[in-house]
Formats: sequence, structure tokens, C-alpha cells
Amino acid sequence: MIKKAGLDDLMNRGWPSLRYVSMDGWVARFSRGVTQRANSVLPVGSPRDLIAALERVEQLYRDQRLPAIFQVSPAAQPSGLDRLLDARGYEVRSLTSVEVADISTVLDHLSEDGRAVAVAESPDEAWMDLWWSVDGRGGSEARRIAGHILTATPALYASTNDAAGATAVGRLALADDWGGLYCMAVRPDVRRRGHAMSVLRALLERASTTGVRRAWLQVVAENDAARTLYARAGFVPTSSYHYRIQPAAMGLTSSPPRPRSTAPRYSRGGSNSAGRDDTATHVSAWATASERGTVR
Repeated sequence: MIKKAGLDDLMNRGWPSLRYVSMDGWVARFSRGVTQRANSVLPVGSPRDLIAALERVEQLYRDQRLPAIFQVSPAAQPSGLDRLLDARGYEVRSLTSVEVADISTVLDHLSEDGRAVAVAESPDEAWMDLWWSVDGRGGSEARRIAGHILTATPALYASTNDAAGATAVGRLALADDWGGLYCMAVRPDVRRRGHAMSVLRALLERASTTGVRRAWLQVVAENDAARTLYARAGFVPTSSYHYRIQPAAMGLTSSPPRPRSTAPRYSRGGSNSAGRDDTATHVSAWATASERGTVR
């Protein structure tokens, strides 16, 4: 079984940032405010001076006119980081379950439906148009940056189509013998007709021919419909994470707000998230069932 820190690394590789700054055990990620993951700190190690590192992080993001955001998983270092951020007033956002499966298991669970699915190694305009219309936030510049994030790492892009254009899309990031599911989106007028599962099957079938054996996905913890569908496909909750976001006032003053008691509690990979979070970055609205059930 993969360790939780290993999953954090895979997710970082599957949704890369435009710029990284290493900071004594932490990795600060910057992508001009487009998506939380690509503009957050991945705390993979313990800084020698925790408070100094935190203050430096806050200044770095302040310089970019962004709030400091930490992606906090069970592997986050140091182990008391979440409590410290809570005490400084950082708010919890996007509680997320990380789920994994053997590709062979998922393919055994997904039936063939005969639907034609196109799979490519890069997204075309029709793919981007549908994904951005469903999941995007921001204007043309944000979309351009998102495109750079998507294509900065090897991935497969699948889509189903009809006479009106793309009906469903999905992305599978490739990292060693793992594939990470992202960007599942279905056109509103054809939802609940199995398009998302057709896209998922096509992505995993193609990946399996290139040596990929296992898959991971991230799904909002409170999205019970999506989690049920993925469980039926063979995915198992294995880890979790949430974001801690610096309150806006902290970017303007040097004094943090009073401590708050909002530390999350997890069960089977997470529970009780806000289904949508547009705070501070171009963060996407979350999903309904599998049609928009994976997150960044």
C-alpha cells in the first residue's frame, strides 16, 4: 500500500505548478492564482524554525497578492502544523478524500457500453471548452494558465462527442506506474447517462497499455454520490487532505486574528466539506456525482 506522503507527491506531480520555491522542508507553489493546489504550500518536511518559515511563506504569497494556502494531509510536516495554522486563524476549505484502486479492478467493475471515446495525449480546443465551461473560474488568462498546468506533465485526455460537440471529458495524469484522474466534466444536457464512466474506462484502458497499473483520484469528502460511484468502481479511500487558507485580513496587517476552533475531523478519508470554494484563487466549483466528482 502506498504511503500517504507518496500520494501527496503523486498529486503534486499530477497537477504541477508553474513555479516552485523550496523553503527548508516546505515547497511553495505559484501559478498566478489559478487553482488552490498550484498556489499552495506542500509541507513535506519540518522547517528548523517553524514560525520563521511560516512568516516567510506569508510574505512570499503577499508579494504575489495571494493568501498563503497550505495543503494539509496526514503526512504534513511538522505533525502539529494544522493546529498552528488553526491558532493563526487559517480557515479550513475543501476537505477531500484521496482514493486509489488497481486499474484491473476498476476495469472489471466497469461494463462495456459501446460508446465511442477519443483518447489523446493533449487536450484540443473542444476538450478545453467543455472542461472550462463546467469547471473553470476566471477569464481567458486564467484558462491559458490552466492549460499550461494541464500540459506540464504527461497525461491522457478523453472525450465523448455528439453532433453538438464534446459531451464529456476527463484527464489522467501519468506518474510512473500510477494514473491520476482529474477534470471529469459532463455537459449538463447529457448528464446521468453514463458518459463519465465511459471516459473513465477509456482512460484506464489506454493507460494500462503503457505500464500504468494503479490509479488515484481526489473527491470532495461530502460528495456522497460521487464517492458511492467510485466505490462501486473499486476505489478505496486511502488518504485525505484539506486546505488551510490565510484570512484576507492577515495579508494587510501583521497581527493575526484570534485563534479559532475549526480543526477538521476525518472518517474514511474525510467528511463534511463545503462543496464549493471560490476563496482567493480561481477555484472551481465542485461536482455532482462522478460528472464533476474529482478535484484539484
